[in-house]
Parts: sequence; C-alpha cells; structure tokens
Amino acid sequence: MDALTGAWTWLTTGANWRGESGAGHRLAEHLYFSGVCLAVSCLLALPLALWLGHIGKGGALAVNLSNVGRAVPTLAVLVLLTLTPLGRHGDLPTILALVLFAVPPLLTNAYLGMREVDRAVVEAARGMGMSPWQVFRKVELPLAYPLVMTGLRVATVQVIATATLAAMAGQGGLGRIITAGFNTYDTAQVVAGALIVGALALLVEGLLVVAGRVFDPMRRRRSTA
Repeated sequence: MDALTGAWTWLTTGANWRGESGAGHRLAEHLYFSGVCLAVSCLLALPLALWLGHIGKGGALAVNLSNVGRAVPTLAVLVLLTLTPLGRHGDLPTILALVLFAVPPLLTNAYLGMREVDRAVVEAARGMGMSPWQVFRKVELPLAYPLVMTGLRVATVQVIATATLAAMAGQGGLGRIITAGFNTYDTAQVVAGALIVGALALLVEGLLVVAGRVFDPMRRRRSTA
C-alpha cells in the first residue's frame, strides 16, 4: 500500500510531468515508438498475410517463420541493433526491434482469418460471377475481419508493453521512468511508471475494441444473428 500511495503522489505531482525527463515527454516518445512500429508492421504483415490466405499457398511457411520470430528475445535484438551502425540513427533500432516483435501476431491472425472463411461461401460467390478481387473484398475480408482485429489488438498491447525495454538500450519512452526509479531506489517512481504503461495498454486496447465493432463490415449481420 505504501508503494501505491507513493506512486499516486508521484503521478499527481506536476513537476514529474514536465521537461524532457518528465512523464509527459516520455509518454509522447512511447506513443511515437509504438505508433510507427505498428504502422510499419501492418504495412509489412497484413498485405502479405491476406494475399497468402486468399490464394491458399505459402501460408504455412509464413506462419511458421512468424512463430520463430516470437522466440527471438526483443531486448537482445534491440541491444545488437544499437551496437551496429543503425544505432547512429536515433530511434531506428528500437522501431526495428519492435517491428520484428509485432509482425508475428499480425501475420498469423490475418492468414488464419482468411483461411477459416467457409469455402462453400467463397465458391458460392464465385458461382455468382464475382471476380477474385470482389470475392476478396466483399466476402473473405469481411469474414476474416474479427481475427485480423484480434491480431492487431494483441500486437498493439505487446508493443506498448515491450517498448519499455528501449530504456535498457539508452532509448526513450516510459521505460526511462522505471529504470530511473530503479537507479535511485525510488519504488514509488518504478510503480508509477509501470502503472502508466499498464493504463496506456488498457486504454489503447479498449479503443481498438470499440473501433473494431464500429468498423466491422459484418456488424449488422452479426448483431441480427
């Protein structure tokens, strides 16, 4: 309870949110890392996964490779990238390491979502004279949408939580609050940093859940069912 009380005091002290080392600036850095990483990961993973799921070829290899990527320790990759010439380019090592971490759930869920679409429905759409593009856009993608969004939510929460490791390689983000607390033996600051990360992850996931329901192309049919 003392730690939580101290964390609340730390969070409600305005001085802790101001300046380049303040929580406000660290939060902005964290959102930047996470946002850029997710944007790049979606551009890399989703088109490939949706296309492989549509044609039904090469998906097993892609999914297995993405599963191997899950086993790669993010901190080790981040440190190694920082030690390479890429480390001279500011936040690039952090973004690359997080992209490697975010791609697997996006790729796997999008591919499985496409392959789990009822083949009878797809054949019926083709029998009605739909082109391959129309089948993909009007049949497969709407039915695969829930799993695609699940992959996006999982990747987002994982990235927000894992981005705290950037501080271990001297980068910014909310992890710097936690590491600074450890360095000064300030338990209240450590707990406060962890609470900010947890609250941010929960808030973003909640927003994605709402967005997923609002933009669901099959929302009306699922509600009726």
